[in-house]
Amino acid sequence: MDELHQQQADLDRLRQMGRHRRLIPRTGVDFSSNDYLGLANSDELREAALRALRNGTSTGSGGSRLLRGNCAEHEELEQAAARFFGAESALFFSTGFAANLALLATLPQREDIIFHDALIHASAHDGMRLSRAPYREFAHNDMAALEHAIVAWRREGNTGTPWIAVESLYSMDGDAAPLQELAALADRHRAMLLIDEAHATGIFGPNGIGLVGDLHHSANVITLHTLGKALGSEGALVCGSHIVRDFLINRGRSFIFSTAPSPLTARIALSAIELIEQQPERRARLHALIDHANQLLAPLGIAPSGSQIIPVIIGDDVHTMKLAQIIQDAGFDVRGIRPPTIPEGTSRLRISLTLNVTSSDVDALATILEEQLCPAS
Repeated sequence: MDELHQQQADLDRLRQMGRHRRLIPRTGVDFSSNDYLGLANSDELREAALRALRNGTSTGSGGSRLLRGNCAEHEELEQAAARFFGAESALFFSTGFAANLALLATLPQREDIIFHDALIHASAHDGMRLSRAPYREFAHNDMAALEHAIVAWRREGNTGTPWIAVESLYSMDGDAAPLQELAALADRHRAMLLIDEAHATGIFGPNGIGLVGDLHHSANVITLHTLGKALGSEGALVCGSHIVRDFLINRGRSFIFSTAPSPLTARIALSAIELIEQQPERRARLHALIDHANQLLAPLGIAPSGSQIIPVIIGDDVHTMKLAQIIQDAGFDVRGIRPPTIPEGTSRLRISLTLNVTSSDVDALATILEEQLCPAS
């Protein structure tokens, strides 16, 4: 239709560039999900859901948390999460996107500034666009560049608070941030440190609390733990001081004006936290699978990332998607990732290791990758 000709033209351009997205069904062996510990389809969380329903937990909240939507299940989850992660308090959001939006749009003030890692998640970018504070990018994991930027900002006469926004484990590269260096830098410059633990929660750290570890106790550290990845549920928890929680409740628009998450979801999430604490063997199995995959993929020129996320950099968008289709046709759910999700020229296959696969599945995937990446001459 003529009224949407600009949108149609944009879709046509995306197709020509090999960047047109479409929804495809779940098929093949799972090498693409973020269900790292295999909890999303587990009997344990199914039983937790059924038990909660039998005990009268409602499926919907009926309103925002500030109206009638604040349920005992939400508060119980938040109290348990604060204890588990070692924070003063926690606040439950419906999604990690909504939580990042609230954090960055709400907490930094006009006299402040946000410094963010170049590879930080899209939700953080959207939060910064809504923020009163200006924001500046620093090169990925480059502590010298970050410190130089803060010092330069101070020399300009600024007296506000620098806010540093990073991920503890990056979703497309699978590499970790230098958190101890970041914490020391934040202390030196009286900065706040926002750490998105989405892809580390449940997998790394004591009892699966994430890569932040003891930094949860620091007053200038705020963490975000999503529940829809290794914890097999949905939603997110912001952990920090009581002031952070109170300010988000009063000023965080994506919290204030959203219908509260389902109390049933809160109950399932609480069970997931208990499971990762009680079942360390899940983490051990995943790390063993990571080691196995690294041994097989290293001879193919695929460097270990240090985590369950293994990028296979191809470069060209169209070639990346053709390879992804070949691998999917062979029975493996591996997805191609293209800009703008990642920087130009770095299109890749993103291999995600989860407990939904076996070492034999990894062997078979390595074989098809070898056929495609290292064809016989």
